[in-house]
Amino acid sequence: MQSTAIPAFNHPSFRGRIGVAQCDITPPVGIYSRTWGAATHEVAQSIHRPLTLSAMTIASSQRSSPLVLVCADLSFWKTPEAMATFQAQLLQELALPPEDFIFALAHTHAAPPLVITDEPLPGGDLLREYMESLPERIVQTVRQAEQQSFDAILEWETGRCSLATVRDFRDPAPGKDRFLCGYSPNAKADDTLLVGRITDAQGTTRATLVNYACHPTTLAWENTAISPDYIGATRELVEQTTQAPMFFLLGACGELAPRYQYTGVTAVADAHGRQLGYAVLSTLSGMEPPGTALKYAGIVESGAPLACWAREPHASSSQLDTLQTTIDIPLKHWPTAEELEREYLASSDPFQQERLRRKRGIRLALGDGDTFPLKLFTWRVGEAILTGSLGEAYSVFQEDLRAQFKENPVICMNLINGSLGYLPPADRYDEDIYPVWQTPFDRGCLELTLAAARKSIHDLLSR
Repeated sequence: MQSTAIPAFNHPSFRGRIGVAQCDITPPVGIYSRTWGAATHEVAQSIHRPLTLSAMTIASSQRSSPLVLVCADLSFWKTPEAMATFQAQLLQELALPPEDFIFALAHTHAAPPLVITDEPLPGGDLLREYMESLPERIVQTVRQAEQQSFDAILEWETGRCSLATVRDFRDPAPGKDRFLCGYSPNAKADDTLLVGRITDAQGTTRATLVNYACHPTTLAWENTAISPDYIGATRELVEQTTQAPMFFLLGACGELAPRYQYTGVTAVADAHGRQLGYAVLSTLSGMEPPGTALKYAGIVESGAPLACWAREPHASSSQLDTLQTTIDIPLKHWPTAEELEREYLASSDPFQQERLRRKRGIRLALGDGDTFPLKLFTWRVGEAILTGSLGEAYSVFQEDLRAQFKENPVICMNLINGSLGYLPPADRYDEDIYPVWQTPFDRGCLELTLAAARKSIHDLLSR
């Protein structure tokens, strides 16, 4: 009988030049920081934990310039123009094509909104100064990362964490045919955690990447402190243990959030962060040594016939490639910006004013067309795929892609290179639910984005 080849076990990986650097981007107390319609405060009154910006450069011998990944403990862009201006400045100063740059938001709701405005706001002067200072600090951190680059291996492993729960909760009140935005006890959430370990030639851990889908909405309207939400305690735990920077990549969490949230108690955010942090450390602890694979080494006859496996060196892929795809996403038939402005000025309800203010800003940026050119960014880094957009996709986006491409870690990201609206599944458009009435995108937006992501990944893996 012909023997069957026995596959080795190895972590999907990339070998090349990687640089990492971090800086503190904590804004000052007194800055405008209202991000919740139910909030009664306008400015930050304290600092819970610092906000961190982490920059990574990724290069291989096939490329003349590196890919640049920036992860920041920031909230969301209030207008697309603000991000477009911001990104154009960064791309020019770093001499990068758009497809080689990813700016990923952690999406904490306890940090100032990202906006450039002349509107008189409490703490608005501090917000303007803060926004104007960010590009230079980002450029400096990216350049520092590139100057400190080293021969590295990036390897991925899949873990699990139960922090995220489904937050599409049908209103239990009699006669209420709507969904609330909060813990849904009978729904099952995607608990997938992807962890990337970067090591140098000596096998020392130099950075950790964490890709997890869970809205950072622990701290809400009662909180008056600047905070990275749960990501802060995750970072503290992982960095203290590994003695290396941690990068957080928010996954496709359109309908996912912690079970207990909407609090002003920062200790709750810290507990959530430790829950994720320990899951990250558990995943790291279960990985094979850097650059090795487990290969079947034969049988040892003992009390039982023992199948023995041995660790041997493993050659990692050095392939690096990018693809930017534009998808024409259908838009809803919203009121004009002028109509929304009149509604905003006529309203005395602070909750409604906040909603109208955001909607007006989005409408101004969208214009009066029927579609929006959504940009999907997809990277191949060795055997791994990174993909995402400025939308807030539901978790089916990552579940589908990971089922389609089982041999490759697929790192899905929300809110990269901008933020604008949710990408809910088509069937959610039949419901009265926040992500549907918040988003400017019409039915089919998620499905179109998912189809484009499948094609982009297939094209990159086929090259």
